[in-house]
Amino acid sequence: MASDTAARLETNLLLKALRGPDRDLLLPHLEPLNCGKGATIFEAGSPVTHITFPCEHAVVTLVITTSDGRSAETATIGHEGAVGGVVSQGYVPASTHAVVQIAGPMLRMDSFALQEAKRQSRHVRDLFARYSDCMLAQVLQSSACNALHPIDQRCLRWLQTLHDRIGSPVLPITHELLAAMLGVQRTYLTRILRILQDQGLIKVGRGRITILNRLGMEAASCDCHARVRDHYRTVLGAVYDDHGLIAIDQPQPRFMATDPEAEARRRVDSWAGKGSGSRVDP
Repeated sequence: MASDTAARLETNLLLKALRGPDRDLLLPHLEPLNCGKGATIFEAGSPVTHITFPCEHAVVTLVITTSDGRSAETATIGHEGAVGGVVSQGYVPASTHAVVQIAGPMLRMDSFALQEAKRQSRHVRDLFARYSDCMLAQVLQSSACNALHPIDQRCLRWLQTLHDRIGSPVLPITHELLAAMLGVQRTYLTRILRILQDQGLIKVGRGRITILNRLGMEAASCDCHARVRDHYRTVLGAVYDDHGLIAIDQPQPRFMATDPEAEARRRVDSWAGKGSGSRVDP
């Protein structure tokens, strides 16, 4: 069990960013679990007792559901992060529904154990504060995108976000699920996907969408995803390559780089030299 936990820790970039004594503060409290597609991590209104860390290609989505039964995605979390009471003190009620969109291995720990680790280590406290800031940026940008941009651009934003987190151009997502995440009718979304396919950006298959032209997707979409990416780079030290998010390289206290693009290239080159390991396809 301990060896399995340590191995999984290496596949969650947020945990992997911790070093030495800081990692040791969390490791004894982490327990492995496997979550199937559609599983609930926590429900809106229920106490959040644990922090859950998706590993490898697992993905969790935070969803808001209205009183009339409609729902929409507010944030997508993969191997770069965590869901649960990352900032809060104790078992506070959840404001969203957290559901597993792509099945896979995860780690979890008691919320109070994380608070104690943050109390003992400035580095743990700083890392999770930076991650929380990035999560908030994703939620706010998603809210603005949902309110201001047309469905085709919102769809492209969501597909890019998922691509970054699983590192594979083949996205195991159905029309029905994507429509629910975007808060639109399935028939309407199907027409949008057909247009994007005709443009050579994606290929639609049964239970999956394959990205054919990532650069073309970025050019055709709004800048919401790019803004969130840049925030993750600047605040959290996220490292991206052509396949997505590959590492978290904690920035120094003077984290504001004078040349963000040059800093991003430096981080990619640094992690390429170290060898980022093989990606896990769904």
